[in-house]
Amino acid sequence: MNASKYTRGYFMPPVKCMKWAEKEYIDHAPQWCSVDLRDGNQALITPMSLEEKLEFFTKLVEIGFKDIEVGFPAASDTEYEFCRTLIERNMIPDDVRIQVLTQSREHIIKRTFEAIKGCKNAVVHLYNSTSKAQREQVFRKDKEGIIEIAVTGAELCEKFRQEAEGNIYFEYSPESFTGTEPEFALEICNRVIDIWKPTPDRKVIINLPVTVELSMPHVYASQIEYMNDNLHDRENIVISLHPHNDRGCGVADAEMGLLAGGDRIEGTCFGNGERTGNVDVVTLAMNMYSQGVEPGLDFSDMQSLVEIYERVTRMKVNERTPYAGRLVFAAFSGSHQDAIAKGMKWREEKGTDHWNVPYLPIDPKDVGREYETDVIRINSQSGKGGIGYIMQTMYGIEMPPKMRDDLRVAVKEVSDRSHKELMPPEIKDIFDKKYVNIETAFKIDEAHFRQNGGSITATVTVHKGDKIVCREAEGNGRLDAVSNAVKDSLGISYKLVTYSEHALETSSQARAAAYVGIETAAGVFWGVGIKPDIIDASVEALVSAVNNSGLV
Repeated sequence: MNASKYTRGYFMPPVKCMKWAEKEYIDHAPQWCSVDLRDGNQALITPMSLEEKLEFFTKLVEIGFKDIEVGFPAASDTEYEFCRTLIERNMIPDDVRIQVLTQSREHIIKRTFEAIKGCKNAVVHLYNSTSKAQREQVFRKDKEGIIEIAVTGAELCEKFRQEAEGNIYFEYSPESFTGTEPEFALEICNRVIDIWKPTPDRKVIINLPVTVELSMPHVYASQIEYMNDNLHDRENIVISLHPHNDRGCGVADAEMGLLAGGDRIEGTCFGNGERTGNVDVVTLAMNMYSQGVEPGLDFSDMQSLVEIYERVTRMKVNERTPYAGRLVFAAFSGSHQDAIAKGMKWREEKGTDHWNVPYLPIDPKDVGREYETDVIRINSQSGKGGIGYIMQTMYGIEMPPKMRDDLRVAVKEVSDRSHKELMPPEIKDIFDKKYVNIETAFKIDEAHFRQNGGSITATVTVHKGDKIVCREAEGNGRLDAVSNAVKDSLGISYKLVTYSEHALETSSQARAAAYVGIETAAGVFWGVGIKPDIIDASVEALVSAVNNSGLV
C-alpha cells in the first residue's frame, strides 16, 4: 500500500460554486434516461440477446422511461439490428425517444443515422474524451485538437440531420468530464452548442458524466453548478448527469448534481455498468419518492423488474440493495420488530395516511412487498413483538402479552437448533403443537353449568387414562368452576392467572380462541383452546394449560 502515488485528478471550478449547498432537497423529478441496454449491456459477461433486449426495452417503457439509450449501432451488426428491429416492429411509443451513441467520425455518424431511419423521435449522442489524462496519454493532442474533434462531429451531425426525417435531437458528452478542467469543459461544450443552435422546441442535451469518480460528491456538484451558470443558451439546454460509481458515491453524485442544476439523469435500473457500475436509478428515484416527490417512474411491481433484470443480464440484485433487495425491509431483531408492530398498530388506530413507521423508510406495499412475509422475519434473534405480529396478522391469533414471550422462547429454541429463519407456517406449527387443544394427560368429556345465586356450578366429567371421574364445583364464573372441579378430581393445585378470548373468523363457520395461563410452583404455563363454541374453547384452553404444566 502506497498512497503517495495517488494525486487528486480532478479540478475545482475557478470560482466558488456552492449555491447548491443551500438547498435542502430535490423538489422535482429529473428527466430519466435508461442506459441499461447500452452502458449496462456492454458491461455484461454475456451480453443480452436480441429478444432479451426487446423484452427489457418493453419493461423500461412500462416503468415510464421516456429516453432509452439502445446502443452504439455503428459498433456492431448486433447493435444495429436491435435498433432497426425496434423501429421496424413499431415498438417505440410516440412519447419515447431512443438514444444512440456515436463517436466523432464521419463513417460512424453516417451509420448511426442509417440505424435510426424511420424513427419518429431519436437522440443522437455524440461524445469525445476531454480529460487531461486522455488528452496527454491517449490522443496526444492539445486542447485545440480535442475541440476540433468535437466541432467536426457536431458539424457532421447537423449535416446528417438536415437530410434525415423525424425529430432528431442532439446530445454531447465531454467524456471523462470529472478529470477535465471546468473552464475547458465549458469551452468545448459552448463550441458544440453554438453549432447546434438549440431552440425551445429542440433543446440540446449537454451530458456531464462522472466517467470515473475522482472526487467527493460535493466537488462534482460544484463542477455542475459552474457549467449551469456559464453554458450558452442555458434556457434551451438540458444538463444531463451520468454518474459512475467507482467510489461508491454514484447516488450522492447524482443527488448533489441535481441540486446544482442538473435536469436529467442517465443510469441503469440496478447500477449495472462498467467497473463498479452506473448510478442506480431505482435507488435514486425511490429516494425522491421517500421524500414525498413523485419520481415519474413506476416501481410498484419491483419484483417483476428484478426477475427480468436477473434473467436477461445474468446479474443478481443483492439482498441488501436499497428498495429492491429481498431483505431490505426485513426485521429480525426483536426490538425492531416490536417497534414496527407498534408503529403499524398506531397507524391503524389513528387512521393516518402519513407514513412514519419506525425502521421502514417507505411503505413496503408501495413496491409490492408484504408486511407478513417481507418485513417481520423470524429467527433466533427475533422478539415477542414480531412473533405476535405474525400470528395476529396471518392467523388471527391474539395472544396475551406474557404468552408471546413464552412462544418466543419456543421459537428461538427451534431456530437455534435448525440454524435458520422460520417461515410463518413453521411458527404456527410450533404454536399449535405447544398450546392448542392439548389432551396428553387428561381431557374433559363434558361440562354442564347452572346458575347458583351469584356463582356458577359446573358438573365436569374428567377423563384420565382409563379412569372417568365426575365432579361438581362452584366458581365465580364458568371457567373458575371448571378449574375448581379439575383441581378436585385430579388432586392438584394451581392459580388461574390469565384468561382472554376472541373470535377467529366472522363467517357462519366462525371459531373461537381462548387463552389460559396457570401458575404453579414451577412457573406459568399456557394453553389455547380453539373450538366453534367459546365455552368449549375456554375449557379446552384450561385443559391444555394443565397438561402443559406437568401437574398431571
